[in-house]
Amino acid sequence: MKLTVKLLDIANRGVLLHSTDAQAMRIRDGDRVLVADEVTGKAAQGHVDTTGSLIEPGVIGIYRPLNATLAVDEGTPVEVRGAERPASLSHIRKKMDGGRFTKDETFDIVRDIVSETLAPGEITAYVTASYINGLDMDEVEYLTRAMVDTGDRLRFTRHPVVDKHSIGGVPGNKITLLIAPIIAASGLLIPKTSSRAITGAGGTADLMEVLAPVSFSATEVQQMTEKVGGAIVWGGATNIAPADDKIITYEYPFRIDARGQMIASVMAKKFAVGANLVVIDIPVGRNTKITTVQDGRKLAREFIELGERLGMRVECALSYGESLVGHTIGPNLEVREALAVLEGAAAPNSLIQKSLSLAGIALEMAGKAAQGQGYQAASEILRSGKALEKMRQIIEIQGGDPVVKADDIVAGEYRFDVRAPHDGYVIELNNSALVTLARLAGSPYDHGAGLEIHAKKGTRVKKGDPIFTIYAEREWRLERAIEVGRTLMPVVVEGMVLERIPPERWV
Repeated sequence: MKLTVKLLDIANRGVLLHSTDAQAMRIRDGDRVLVADEVTGKAAQGHVDTTGSLIEPGVIGIYRPLNATLAVDEGTPVEVRGAERPASLSHIRKKMDGGRFTKDETFDIVRDIVSETLAPGEITAYVTASYINGLDMDEVEYLTRAMVDTGDRLRFTRHPVVDKHSIGGVPGNKITLLIAPIIAASGLLIPKTSSRAITGAGGTADLMEVLAPVSFSATEVQQMTEKVGGAIVWGGATNIAPADDKIITYEYPFRIDARGQMIASVMAKKFAVGANLVVIDIPVGRNTKITTVQDGRKLAREFIELGERLGMRVECALSYGESLVGHTIGPNLEVREALAVLEGAAAPNSLIQKSLSLAGIALEMAGKAAQGQGYQAASEILRSGKALEKMRQIIEIQGGDPVVKADDIVAGEYRFDVRAPHDGYVIELNNSALVTLARLAGSPYDHGAGLEIHAKKGTRVKKGDPIFTIYAEREWRLERAIEVGRTLMPVVVEGMVLERIPPERWV
């Protein structure tokens, strides 16, 4: 059928048909059509939405992403006809029925995700089928390689290339801001691609954005890393393993992180940046993704096996996940804390110890320190000021202010102190509830929003002592966080009495 183009600024790879035209072509909502410009020879598939009023019969609405391929002008006549369903839908159905993906089937699915051939509902079906029925190690390897092969890659001539990753689940985990400059200052390369927060209060990319821009192409990341030894950038802007970011989008509403897809997600990005040596941080604790040491060891073995299949050396560290890292949650607060350590602060110990431990593992793997001496080597780089100087170089090459200091980073102007209701000990800090409060206060989008924890688990407090402070950039957000905080009970302070029913609320 010949139709006339109307361009629509909608961020979906699809088209809009008038219901009478759709009926004439025997096409329903969710079907696919092939749109062809017979003058230029360009053609593209799109998913169909129908309307009875937004466009006229004889007109086809072309959404912005689809027109990036077609490059047609308003009013251009195009040929529109029904298109076949992609083979990847049959592969997804097989997994829904409990089958296994082959290498070719996995590539078909990942290619169709990246090209947006699959509709949102179809990607959701893939995510849930993989979550319910799981992926074995062969399928995880296939997925990892397909993610890499459908995106850009970094290729360094100097080796080794080092990378680190934390699987998440612990708030305030700002260790990359220390680890990356320590490793780069040792003479190693670390092109660190990081994520933004999904369910947390600040991903590494959100934190680094306080100091410098984080959106760069893969080529730019490689050039920056070759020049100063490291970079800390947002992986979503690089087109490195782009399928991963799309899959995460459909995992997010369900708050799921399918194990096989998570392993492939981590390792695909390490493989794509050319890493030879990878350190994986696996926090273990009641409120983390990995709740037991036994499960953490099993996950570590899976990371190591996949690394061997890909020709990468992987070592894992099981870390304490029962409490936040450092004393802050939220971009500005966390960056200020990390910069202070780079500048010479001797606290917080949890942040310093975890960062030096993981950086030390990388230094030992690369031969920069003898076995068992990595922590000390990393500590010397930190204490000498070399890590601070390297961080300044990374900030500068990414377009930030290299002379920025911790004291220059400020929290939101609105604040509320949560105080101990009576004398006793802090016996519980609920990480999940603390993250919820930080997000309600505006983090990570408002960089100044977040929490500063004054008394962590085990600390003795007197009645009226501040336990933590909520910061916000907008007063109404602070009020909302306070209101919800009274119901969440993120902190428990007790003496010898273990429980009060009903619990005492903080005000």
